[in-house]
Amino acid sequence: MALKTVRARIQGRVQGVWYRGWTVDTAKSLGLDGWVRNRFDGSVEAVFSGDEADVAAMLEHCWSGPSAARVDNVDITNEVEQPPPGFTHLPTA
Repeated sequence: MALKTVRARIQGRVQGVWYRGWTVDTAKSLGLDGWVRNRFDGSVEAVFSGDEADVAAMLEHCWSGPSAARVDNVDITNEVEQPPPGFTHLPTA
C-alpha cells in the first residue's frame, strides 16, 4: 500500500453549503487522515493522507462536493508531513 499526502484548495461556492462537514464524512468513509477548514478568501483547504487510491478517490469527490456546492477549481500540492491520525475540521484561517 502506497501512502500519499496532499493539500487541496477548493474554490467556487464552497462555504455555507456544508462542504466541510461533507469533507469530514467522505474522508472518514475512505479511511483518510487529515483536516479541512474554510479560508478567509472564500475557499476551502484540506489535507488528505492515506492509501494513494483512496486519496485519488477523495480528490475526485472534491470536484462535486455536497449538492449545494459549485466547485470551480481544485488545486493540489503534495505534502511531505503526514497529519495525525483521524480526520477533523479546523478553524477558519
